[in-house]
This record gives sequence, structure tokens and C-alpha cells, in this order.
Amino acid sequence: MPTHDVFNQPPPLEGYDVFGADAVLADGVQREGAAHAVDELHALGTLAGSPDAIQWGFTANAFPPVLRTHDRYGNRIDEITYHPAYHELMRVAVANGLHATPWTDPRPGAHVARAAGFFVWSQVEAGHGCPISMTYAVVPALQANEAVTDEWLPRLASRDYDPANRPASEKRGAIAGMAMTEKQGGSDVRANTTRAAPAADGTYRLTGHKWFCSAPASDMFLMLAQAPDGLSCFQVPRYTPEGERNPIRIQRLKDKLGNRSNASGEIEFEGAWGRLIGDEGRGVRTIIEMVNHTRLDCVIGASATLRQAVAQATHHCAHRAAFGHALIDQPLMTNVLADVAVESEAATILMLRLARAYDARDDESEATFRRLATAVGKYWVNKRLPHAVGEALECLGGNGYVEESIMPRLFRESPLNGIWEGSGNVMCLDVLRAMAREPESVEVFRAELDLAAGADPRFDAARRELDNELTDLDAIEHRARRLVERMALLLEGSLVLRHAHPAVADAFCASRLGRDGGLAFGTLPRGTDVRTIVERARPKVA
Repeated sequence: MPTHDVFNQPPPLEGYDVFGADAVLADGVQREGAAHAVDELHALGTLAGSPDAIQWGFTANAFPPVLRTHDRYGNRIDEITYHPAYHELMRVAVANGLHATPWTDPRPGAHVARAAGFFVWSQVEAGHGCPISMTYAVVPALQANEAVTDEWLPRLASRDYDPANRPASEKRGAIAGMAMTEKQGGSDVRANTTRAAPAADGTYRLTGHKWFCSAPASDMFLMLAQAPDGLSCFQVPRYTPEGERNPIRIQRLKDKLGNRSNASGEIEFEGAWGRLIGDEGRGVRTIIEMVNHTRLDCVIGASATLRQAVAQATHHCAHRAAFGHALIDQPLMTNVLADVAVESEAATILMLRLARAYDARDDESEATFRRLATAVGKYWVNKRLPHAVGEALECLGGNGYVEESIMPRLFRESPLNGIWEGSGNVMCLDVLRAMAREPESVEVFRAELDLAAGADPRFDAARRELDNELTDLDAIEHRARRLVERMALLLEGSLVLRHAHPAVADAFCASRLGRDGGLAFGTLPRGTDVRTIVERARPKVA
């Protein structure tokens, strides 16, 4: 049709290196000790920005997994069918070691390298990151049972993705899942009713239900159940050692707001074969090692979603004109773009710093820091994400509200990591518990903040205010969100002042610490170098 000339539309954001186009990420990988991984990250970034990989993400979400409880003859099979695009996403993630590399790679910076890879590949599609994260996080919990670790670590660490539904001993690699939450308890796992009965051979038989089972097609799961001496942690494989199906029944898959490519299920089981991990009655303490690592991934995944939203928004505005000027050159739009770019840069720097703390396995100070700072970061980055993604979506106008853009998928994904592995209230209460149980954690946290002391008067003033908050225990639980928010802003501020571009650091301190900004994004104060901030955030496509 002669009326169908297409102009003033941006080209697709594809055919570029997702890692190489992100100066904040590339600089951080070098700084935090993972320079050895740069070549691999460039290769993964190039694949992540390719049209084929981008299409895998769209297709995997357009065709979500399907549960088949029975075969045509009426036999119970409990199989989940995924679109081939999902398996391609999984294959690349496993081949690049995003599921287990830190547990087998002796090089320093392995957690940082893995975090950067997870950040890059999650921008293609977030849903498949759940089983990848579960597999990564299960290993430190399994180490409480040496025999289980010896048997399963080679399978879990394999870079050969094998989705076949058969015993793990017959497969080229294995994936792990987790099932803690029950109908009546939610985050209160001590209210779990699942029972674990000891067997004569030292194993257990589990009977109960789980309201949320992450990645129910996995080869093994960690579960919490009530043993004779209290709530305990168990490793429950999909198949018994004899090669028979463990009686784990997938009753249905959850119909979720987002995360559509990934299966989350309700399961029930009667007499499921399992092995104790850690001591009886110490289930929460045992599984918390897994939870801490998945919470790290919640920070990484949220930061990745935010980065992709900023990339899409800045790319669109650089190629779209309105009222006679490119959107990116219009002052109010530039303010919005710069503000969400500041949020993204701070989150990226924070997630890399947290990953470095996980690399320092033998440093007790770093261990103390990560226990507190992971909870702080998990709360704040995820609290900011839906708001920031919503603003980025709005930058595209109506184009951002249709499924052909990635923005609706990013927006649907944005609340998830704030709920998964502990909602906002749970995270704030965990911060209070961490400070009460380890008073030294407050001093370690303060020491991290002090690395930027004197760099900006607005930071120093906010730092003094935080000290007053930390020493005031009156109604501390009521004030928990306020306190953790300030802790997060000071932690990001310290990192941004030390590592971000000066324009970003100035904008952060003015708007987040100096309170010279509004409640909405796009309220950076007059005089902010917004153009430098936006150009730093915009991916350059050849």
C-alpha cells in the first residue's frame, strides 16, 4: 500500500554484544577480579544480542511448558514438555557454566564471572534462569552430606545439558530444583507439615505437599520436612537409586503473572525416597546456604532486567523523533532516561560487589558482609525494579505496551525476584536478625561505607543519619523498611562514588542521598550531566 511507508521507527536492538555494550559491567568484571573471563563474556554477549537468541526468548514465552500427568494408557508419568526454544536457552546457559562453574573453577573471581554471565544471558530471557539458579545454589547446601556431594556434584557441574526424563545416573548432566513452601505456611517454613520417616537403611521416606516447587522437571530437589528431631533438609531425586520413579506427583503448574517459560508446580508425594542433608532439626540452617546464593541471583536477575529495560528505552529514544527532535535530545525525556540509567548502574555495581564477597570463601569479614549485604541488596534492587521498568516502558509509548517489544515481558517479570526467596518484609526482618545475631556485621557494613568517606558531603551527611538509625532500637521492626532502604542507598552510594562515572555519582548523591529529587523517575536536579549518563547507558549497535 502506498500509505504504508515505515519511517521514524527505531531499528531492532539486535546484532550487538550485550556484554561489550555495557561499560558498567565490563569495567566491573575487571575491577572485581574476573578479567580472565572477558573473552568468554564477549562471546556470550554476542550470542545474547543475536536475532536467533532474542527469538528464543520470545518463543519460549509464547509457548509455555505443558504438564502431562498420564500417558495415553492411563499410566502416571508427570512429565513437563517445553518448547525447543527453552531447551536452547538452557543449553547455552549450561554450556557456559552459569549453573555451576564457581564450584569447579579454581580461578579467582569465579562467582563474579558467573554473575556477569548470568546477568548477560538473563537479558535474553529470565524464566529459564530459575533452574540454572537452583542448580548453582544447591551445591553449598549439599556439602553438608559428603556422600551426596560426591555422587551429585559431577552431574550438576556437567556442561552438557540433558533434559531427558530418566535416572540421573544415565544422563550426561543434571539440574536441581527446590520445594520448601507449603499451602499453610508460605515464608513461615517452620509451619511445614511434610513428614520424613527414617528407614532402616538410614534414608527417609517423605510424605506431604509443596505449594511451590521450583523447576519441577529437575533431576533432584532440596526439600524441608519434619523429621523426628524437627524440621530438616532432604535431597530427593526424581528417580530412586534403583532407577524407579520417585513417587513425586506434579498436580498442576502455576499460571503465573510472568516467568512464563519456566514451570513452577504444586507437588504431592507419599513415601518419596530422600537423604538427610545436615543434621535433623537443622533444616533451615542447612538450606539457608542455598537460599543465600539464590538471593544473590535475585539481585543479579533484577539488575539484568533493569539493564535490558534501560537499553531498550535509550535505543528507542535515540532513533525516534517527536515534535521536531529526537526523543533522546528532549530535556524531560533525557532526565527520565538518565534517572533510570543511574538506578541501573548502581544496581549493576552492587551485584558485582556482592558476587566478589562470595568469591572470598576464606575471608570471615567478607562472609559477614555478604550475609547482611545480600539481604539489603535483594530488598532494595527488587523494590526499585517495577517502578524503573515501568518508566522505561513508558519511554516507548504505545510501542512499549505491545508484545512485539520485550517491554511487557520485562514488566511482568519485574515483581518476581522481590517475592522469590523472601518478600520485602521477610528480607527486612532478615536484616534485623542478621544484625542482632552478628553485631559485628554492622561494623563490617559500616567499614564498606567508609571506603567512600569524604568523597561527597551529601554521602557523609546521609552516613551520619544512618548511624543514628542503627543505634535507635525503638520500634525497630516497624521502621525496618526505612532502615534497610537507607542501608541500601548508602551501600550503593559508597560503591557508585568509588566506581561509577562522576556524572552518575553526582546524580546519585543529589537525588538519592541529598534528597534533591522527586518520588518519580525523571526528577534529577537542574545541572545534572544527563547527556553523559544517557550516552554511557545507551548500547551502540553497528
